Amino acid sequence: MRASGAFVEAQPVLVNASRFRKVHAVDWDRLDELVTVCEKRSVGALSDDDLLALPLLYRSTLSSLSVARETSLDRALTAYLEQLCTRAYFQIYGVPTSAPRQLARFLARSWPAAVQSLWRETLVSLLLTIAGAVVGYLLVVQNPSWFYGIIPDGLAGGRDPTASAAMLKSTLYGGKEQPLAIFATFLFTHNAQIAIFAFALGFAFAVPTVLLILYNGLMLGAMMAVFAPKGLGFEFAGWLTIHGTTEMFAIILSGAAGFRIGTAIAFPGRESRGESAVRAGKTGATVMAGTVVMLSVAGMLEGIGRQTVTNDLARYAIGLAMLTGWLLYFYLPRRRDALAVQ
Repeated sequence: MRASGAFVEAQPVLVNASRFRKVHAVDWDRLDELVTVCEKRSVGALSDDDLLALPLLYRSTLSSLSVARETSLDRALTAYLEQLCTRAYFQIYGVPTSAPRQLARFLARSWPAAVQSLWRETLVSLLLTIAGAVVGYLLVVQNPSWFYGIIPDGLAGGRDPTASAAMLKSTLYGGKEQPLAIFATFLFTHNAQIAIFAFALGFAFAVPTVLLILYNGLMLGAMMAVFAPKGLGFEFAGWLTIHGTTEMFAIILSGAAGFRIGTAIAFPGRESRGESAVRAGKTGATVMAGTVVMLSVAGMLEGIGRQTVTNDLARYAIGLAMLTGWLLYFYLPRRRDALAVQ
């Protein structure tokens, strides 16, 4: 301090390294022990008391690291604390898990939870599909020319209002001349595109999603209007059911995910539109990741199962069994903690 009373510059407080280590070493050693258990086994191996202590010890060690840096303690101690804090951070905030474990968690919790949270949007998507199917059926029955404006040529494959009953029946039970793998690939790609666009275009306030879901229903109704008037309605429904329960469910869920995003942007509530869209997008993306699995299963049933299984009752049984399985998988009650969706 100068004689005039001016203060000298503040000097860093000196801390005795040995005394500092002696005071805090017990906490560091315990944190090191807990982190080592997590690394060798898992966080689940810790007791309830250890789980409660882990974040407290982490924060205490962070404080010690801050003191060590500010007071220029020996480099070895600072490096040890930095390493210990880094190890603890990854165990508390970013526990590394293997790919199989992440997949198991997605299938067991994340995907069903996301689907359950979209039950309102799923119901709306289902009702739009049914409405589209009814309208498509009535349009084509009353005026067959509507069929060509609804169904793409590649998807029709000769199954149009001009086809005879015998020809239509032959398409329902396959044949050696039909390349099943190519047919399955085409239909999988077509329906996957509808599902992806129904989700992605939800950002436009869900208007394009509504149109796509309605259009998908129109196609279903238009095809039924070709077979049913010629006495093949039951057979066509069985041919469709074996894969359609999975495929249509996937598309309906994709539409529901698009609706969630669209409504989140249109009606964000107290959040900003960006925050609301991000939150809805996480749920929607989880659902969409699962629909890829559903569409893959539908593609196999579509290209192989429905062409090799030619008994109508067997087709209905397989399709309804798949539908029952999906419904139980998605909507079977689970523990609340297992259904938490971020």
